[in-house]
Amino acid sequence: MNVDQLAEVLRRDSSFMENVVRWEELPVRPAVYAPFPEGLDAKLRDVLAARGIHQLYSHQASAVEAVLRGEDVVVVTPTASGKTMCYNLPVLSSILRDPDSRALYLFPTKALSADQVSELYDMIQQCGEDIKTYTYDGDTPAAARRAVRQAGHIVVTNPDMLHSGILPHHTKWVKLFENLRYIVIDEIHTYRGVFGSNLANVLRRLMRLCAFYGSRPQFILCSATIANPQELAETLTGRPVTLIDNNGAPMGRRHFVFYNPPVINQQLGIRKGVIPEARRISGMLLKNGIQAITFARSRLTVEVLTRYLKDMVRDPMGNAGRVRGYRGGYLPTQRREIERGLRAGQIDAVVSTNALELGIDIGALDACVLCGYPGTIASAWQQAGRAGRRKDTSIVFFIASSAAIDQYIVNHPDYFLKKSPENALLNPDNLYVLLSHFKCAAFELPFEDGDGFGNAPAPEELLDFLTEEHILHHVDGRYHWSAEDFPASEISLRSAASENFVIIDQTDPAHHRVIGEMDRFTAPMLLHENAIYLHEGVTYQVEKLDFDACKAFIRRVESAYYTDADLNISLSLLDVEEEVSRGGVTRALGEVKVTALVTMFKKIRFDTHENLGFGHVRLPETDMHTTAMWWTLPDDTAAAFSSDTLKNGMLGVTNLLRIVAPLYLMCAPQDIAVLYQVKSPITDKPTVILYDNCPGGVGLSQKAFGMQGLLLRECLNIVTSCACENGCPSCAGPVGEIGMDGKATAAQLLRELVRRST
Repeated sequence: MNVDQLAEVLRRDSSFMENVVRWEELPVRPAVYAPFPEGLDAKLRDVLAARGIHQLYSHQASAVEAVLRGEDVVVVTPTASGKTMCYNLPVLSSILRDPDSRALYLFPTKALSADQVSELYDMIQQCGEDIKTYTYDGDTPAAARRAVRQAGHIVVTNPDMLHSGILPHHTKWVKLFENLRYIVIDEIHTYRGVFGSNLANVLRRLMRLCAFYGSRPQFILCSATIANPQELAETLTGRPVTLIDNNGAPMGRRHFVFYNPPVINQQLGIRKGVIPEARRISGMLLKNGIQAITFARSRLTVEVLTRYLKDMVRDPMGNAGRVRGYRGGYLPTQRREIERGLRAGQIDAVVSTNALELGIDIGALDACVLCGYPGTIASAWQQAGRAGRRKDTSIVFFIASSAAIDQYIVNHPDYFLKKSPENALLNPDNLYVLLSHFKCAAFELPFEDGDGFGNAPAPEELLDFLTEEHILHHVDGRYHWSAEDFPASEISLRSAASENFVIIDQTDPAHHRVIGEMDRFTAPMLLHENAIYLHEGVTYQVEKLDFDACKAFIRRVESAYYTDADLNISLSLLDVEEEVSRGGVTRALGEVKVTALVTMFKKIRFDTHENLGFGHVRLPETDMHTTAMWWTLPDDTAAAFSSDTLKNGMLGVTNLLRIVAPLYLMCAPQDIAVLYQVKSPITDKPTVILYDNCPGGVGLSQKAFGMQGLLLRECLNIVTSCACENGCPSCAGPVGEIGMDGKATAAQLLRELVRRST
């Protein structure tokens, strides 16, 4: 059965269609072509002609022309639109004309790096030229690293390796830095928040070294569809960037099915589990011979679904190789084998985490199942784009869970289908991040008096501070590194705080092993003494949390319960940056100190979720300075409710903001925190507060401050359009949490905030 036939059968199946909220059919999109740019090397034209390519897609031609004119560019087109050509063609053309020319390719994952090198090799072999392309990452053998440094025309790596393996050892990479012509950064939509803020500073360090060696490379960046690609590219690079978004790639017909599992508990708003529904739909595709990929949100879900699907196709010998799982934790050789099997059509179904979301070539699949919302619209479109990579018809199923964000997406399909409203945000000038990279930059190359650091603010102040701390030594107009440690080794690009807690499994007394790490602000919640810590579905008990050494010691146990700690948060105001008062509502942006204290924990039984008791936690407070925005309620509005009713309504508003804000700020839900205070110490009034949940902030609160009207209107839209009577997990929260009056009060408070402040 092909996809068109399956779609016809499903449309006639009333038991299936009663759970379909929307069935959208995206039409065929023809290709738009343009001739080869004039400046492209003739050998490359011949190679492309031998492949049957006699002209480029419009966006490819525009990008190559802009690069050949010497511009920095960012290319923004959907999955499988041939973005790779946008950078491979100008890079190879440059090297063919000048064999000393060099290029640096940055990809967010090792898998993507390996895949792109494979495609580059094919083009280079057809050229018949000796263009050396190497991958340089943690898997590169020590014996091969010298050859990469000395002879690599194109060096393919990832930000982490550039940060800790290349920049601190730049004297071994003289040939690369002296002749670096292009820096290619793919999948830039993944560089948001702390990771993006760190990468922007890594690029400042890279450009500083390039200037020292006398080169000024161009940037070629590529992104999935987001609202602010040009702004993101310019913030990352610190330069003006030309936007290329005239997508000319063709697309076959695509069916997009929004599927909401049936409700099994009307009062609590709980629906049938997303895993059994994904099992049923993925199994249906498998039985009908439709090659498909299923995306799950966790490693555990991947393994469970893989086992279910393997059981469906197991032969008498027990083999089920037609179904494979794919996630982090698999060996690189195994992942490459699965990718080859998908390209060759030897695998009928693959269940993956977001590890296969990025542009790894896995051939042309016919169907995609999204097992829950992946966190951002950009990620969802990337995953959906894994189906229909040719001109044939494809089908995508979005299966919603009971989670509030999933329910918002499935009940607002237009939000998903229309132009992405998400912004990728980062803050390279976050003091925690910036100071760390100043240390790295000083280690790599002394700062001279008056030196800048890209477009970073107040470099002299930071250099003087590091000198006072005896990390730098100022002599003869230069700031020299004077500490003993190696700064890059202490900085994780994917976290703002350098003081992560290491989690040590001491089940085997003879062999203690590190199984994970956790940031300083989360550790008291999950790693306090006597906590049950879950890792890959296995239960461990925390025996000791050493705050000074940043270590947690755990031991494997069989436990029928898990623990949930109560966190008390208090806020104090440090500085107000901006304040707007209108209609009795004050909206403000500022810096705050967040003080967190864990005082007790509950023991909750698995499956039944009943409370089995509690325990006390004795840990010190943790402080975090960050940015926040807040709204105060008008005095007359607050006075119209009793204290309990007002509290329930404000809790409902914060629950709604937790749904809406991550969607529009393009961040993970844990990147922000939302709370309410009936009488806030900041304002002395009933106040709703949203803050960046990382030290220094990464710009999320500032963005929320600018789009506060949109956030409030969307919250109001959700609570008024939800079919529940008094509240549910999909809107203001369950009745047991917000009371019988919480939903109505939240709606009334939001109406007043929208009416008076926007």
